[in-house]
Amino acid sequence: MSHQYVNFFWLIVAAALFVFWIGYWLVHILAIVYGWLIVAAALFVFWIGYWLVHILAIVYGKWKLHHKSCKQPKETPYPAVSILKPLTGVDVNLFSNLETFFTMQYPVYELLFCICDESDPSLMLVKKLMEKYPKIDAQIFIGGEKVGINPKINNIQLGYASAKYELFMISDSGIRMKEDTLIDMVEHMKEDVGLIHQMPFVCDREGFPATLEKIYFGTAHARIYLAADFVGVNCATGMSALMRKSLIDDAGGLKAFGCYLAEDFFLAKAIKDRGWKIGICSQPAWQNSGICHIPTFQERIIRWAKLRIAMVPSTIIFEPVSECMLLGALAAWSIYWLFEWDPLAVGLLHILAWFILDWILLSVVQDGPLPFSKFEFVLGWFLRELTAPFLFLNALFRPTIRWKAGIYRLKWGGVVEELKPKGKP
Repeated sequence: MSHQYVNFFWLIVAAALFVFWIGYWLVHILAIVYGWLIVAAALFVFWIGYWLVHILAIVYGKWKLHHKSCKQPKETPYPAVSILKPLTGVDVNLFSNLETFFTMQYPVYELLFCICDESDPSLMLVKKLMEKYPKIDAQIFIGGEKVGINPKINNIQLGYASAKYELFMISDSGIRMKEDTLIDMVEHMKEDVGLIHQMPFVCDREGFPATLEKIYFGTAHARIYLAADFVGVNCATGMSALMRKSLIDDAGGLKAFGCYLAEDFFLAKAIKDRGWKIGICSQPAWQNSGICHIPTFQERIIRWAKLRIAMVPSTIIFEPVSECMLLGALAAWSIYWLFEWDPLAVGLLHILAWFILDWILLSVVQDGPLPFSKFEFVLGWFLRELTAPFLFLNALFRPTIRWKAGIYRLKWGGVVEELKPKGKP
């Protein structure tokens, strides 16, 4: 009998161990299942939230952009402005772009043209414009001053040191101004604002590369730019920005930002860190470069992505999943897990809705008839969306940057080191 009891005891122990083993694996399975459900739920919430970003950009863009400048009473005159124009090389649109700065309707401003060396062909164009408009206060600074790695900062350093006015503007060579653009920017420079920038956009130009650029800047770029400005996130770009000189001097002057390639981000950050606001004006920055090729445009997008990755590492996660195709695939998978809906139908509806909202946003930013057909928009939109993940991967795995005549390596935090100094083989 005792032997039977012993066998029965071990049978109970074995059964208990078997049940424990089965339960342990069930816990694993449930953890995996519910873990994936949690992931699916998080992706679903992110997907819903991103549609709100779409709506926010359209509504805010409609409210914010393209307002006519109001006339100020004479007892509150506009403050004088110093405008820094860094120039390197020429293109077919440079002369007409620069001329728009001579014809602005603004009471008092000075133009400070900063040119790398006397052999640069842009020097001749500037001299012609100064002869054509002798009443405009304009000066030329040649050679710049080496104060850091950033070639743009080095180029405009002499002009910055000679600027006469408290408000100064940095404007890239490819920017085209309207007569009232500077008025619009100054009117947005309230007492508590330290920097006003323009949302990048492009002029109407011919050719499919120009169409692709307009689609990008009027949809994917505009969506994030408008949403970021609405919530007060630093999204400033340096192609056209108006600042208070005293704030930059307090931060060490422009030379303090020569160690960064993305000087615009850190200029805005320095101003915000001092308790001042930044924001956009109602007119976009009208880019009108005479050089318009798809590879050149894509290299520019890759360079910007590299800078974002170095400055804000969370970009590595959030930027790819905010692109239409990848987010659509993740949303289709998550909705299938949560609701067992057809993922193909969800994905196609996602793309269609995204496409329609992008068309609406582009129309808002354009504020007029688009210079291309709906068929060209379809081609450009799909090319932009399908290539976006590959451009981001290119930026992620090729951290070095080619800009102007230099090659640079980015470090975390945005600091940069030059690998190939200018003029050296």
